[in-house]
Amino acid sequence: MSQLQRIAIAPSQLQQEQILLTKEQQHYLERVLRLREGDRFIAINGKGKWWLAQLEGEKAQILESLTVETELPVSITLMVALPKGNGFDDVVRCCTELGVGVIVPVVSDRTLLHPSPQKLERWLRIAQEAAEQSERSFVPTILEPVSFMTSLATGTANYSYICEARGSYPHLREAINQVSTTSDIIIATGPEGGWTDKELKHALDAGFQPVSLGRRILRAVTAPVVALSVVAAQLESLTFDSAS
Repeated sequence: MSQLQRIAIAPSQLQQEQILLTKEQQHYLERVLRLREGDRFIAINGKGKWWLAQLEGEKAQILESLTVETELPVSITLMVALPKGNGFDDVVRCCTELGVGVIVPVVSDRTLLHPSPQKLERWLRIAQEAAEQSERSFVPTILEPVSFMTSLATGTANYSYICEARGSYPHLREAINQVSTTSDIIIATGPEGGWTDKELKHALDAGFQPVSLGRRILRAVTAPVVALSVVAAQLESLTFDSAS
């Protein structure tokens, strides 16, 4: 089962026990993957549902629902100050693989990139492909870019952390020891050059706890991946310990 190809489908493609394949999906399955009529693949809707399906020309027949447990035990939102160039592509790809639930692209005081609407479409496509590759049940939500102040006003969670490279702050791994598997978490990572003093103050006023990711200064594209890796490792270890 694990060797079967996975493709993401939209809810509108489901018609009773059949999947209406798009032209792009037909081309991918038949020309790229060389699947023939009667071959099987896995369809995912990006919202927690998996199905074993069988190719039948322009359609696919649903054979059975599948139960897959690949998600983190808590919902994690990453507020990421947009790095320059195409670095955010890598952030979306890697953090999707690691289990992020929501990604908020943030325009901070030191942000150099001001993305076009086409960028969001590209990020959504990257997230979908990464979710398929990493066998996730959910495709993360990627919001439209907002200012840092707006993101502070709209984000709500049980625990909120802002990663700061300068200063004597507890490591993120220590800070999340109090987090339970019923919590929601927000983690904010800064731009090249770090957060400004004003931004850090506003985050603290909004209830964010400042944390460190270690003694080294990380790039803007590295910090969110490291932060999510730390949290995912901690939370999954709790899950494994409780199951054993």
